[in-house]
Amino acid sequence: MELTTVWFLLIALLWAGYLVLEGFDFGVGMLLKLLGRDDKERRVMINTIGPVWDGNEVWLLTAGGATFAAFPEWYATMFSGFYLPLLLILLALIVRVVAFEWRGKIDDDAWRNRADWALTIGSWVPAILWGVAFANLVRGVELDASHQYVGGFFALLNPFALVGGVTTALLFATHGAVFLALKSDGEVRRRAGALASRLSVVTLVVAAAWAIWAQVAYSVAWTWAAVAVAAVALVALVLATRARREGWAFIASAVTLVAAVVLIFGSMYPDVMPAFNPANSLTIDNASSSSYTLTVMTWVAVCLVPVVLLYQGWTYWVFRKRISSEQIPDSIGLTFARVKAAAWGSDNGSGSHHGAATDDGPVASGSRSGGSSS
Repeated sequence: MELTTVWFLLIALLWAGYLVLEGFDFGVGMLLKLLGRDDKERRVMINTIGPVWDGNEVWLLTAGGATFAAFPEWYATMFSGFYLPLLLILLALIVRVVAFEWRGKIDDDAWRNRADWALTIGSWVPAILWGVAFANLVRGVELDASHQYVGGFFALLNPFALVGGVTTALLFATHGAVFLALKSDGEVRRRAGALASRLSVVTLVVAAAWAIWAQVAYSVAWTWAAVAVAAVALVALVLATRARREGWAFIASAVTLVAAVVLIFGSMYPDVMPAFNPANSLTIDNASSSSYTLTVMTWVAVCLVPVVLLYQGWTYWVFRKRISSEQIPDSIGLTFARVKAAAWGSDNGSGSHHGAATDDGPVASGSRSGGSSS
């Protein structure tokens, strides 16, 4: 097999890992305001993904880096042509990270409410726009003879792409609800299970419609197999959520996302960015790096990828237990008065600003799992 094909498949694999892993923590963020009725329940939800969400984003960085190194023409055309949607995704991810890291720093209801909205919006935006971007890659875009995108932003918002955006948003929301039911206990688990049961039916209908549209209009014969696998997995997802078999439901939603990636990349191959005029398409051959670069990348991947997989697997194993409201301690965040005292050098009777860091040590040490989490 040619190295160009190997790296096309590896990039597809990286996207599959990203959508499966980041998909459920997008889903938890999307449902934060809907399923969490008070602060402790929202902290339960955030704690289910607190130890793993940033590790999940490594898959996105790796997929982007691999695309840049293996197919620089693809990277350049995609990031210039899809500049605005990708910028919106980047901004949403930054907002989401800030909400994760700072939500528990201040013990104030209004502060936490703003952080919750930031986390919710920062999860919905990429969940929709990733679907829009991938659907346009399947449909094809307007490239000129030098492989530059000339279609404009609004050309990306065509009906097929918008349905693709709705599809990924529903898939992630269902995946997140199933993950919450699997990782939480008490009321959060009950509500998440009930919502997953209802969402799975809507997801089945919308995802099936988009997959059949993609297959009939833009794909090739062998990817019917991916559509069939996705259909079986979606039916299994509906049945498993109704039977409250959370583990099987999570496997089914993960298989659906993997099948979607197979459909998307299978539809594009051997192009990496199909054009309306096939003569202008970027292919795995005219978009790839040199053979020497791909050879070096292959050896680096063979050595390092197993280490990353082992580390991430260990992280999931360590944080495998369910979380409930009873396990969430009271907030130990700072007050705005103490923040002002530390910033302006006046303690307002609440302690010296020089001692603030020491006094608030537990906040810093607890802010990763809880505070990213809480």
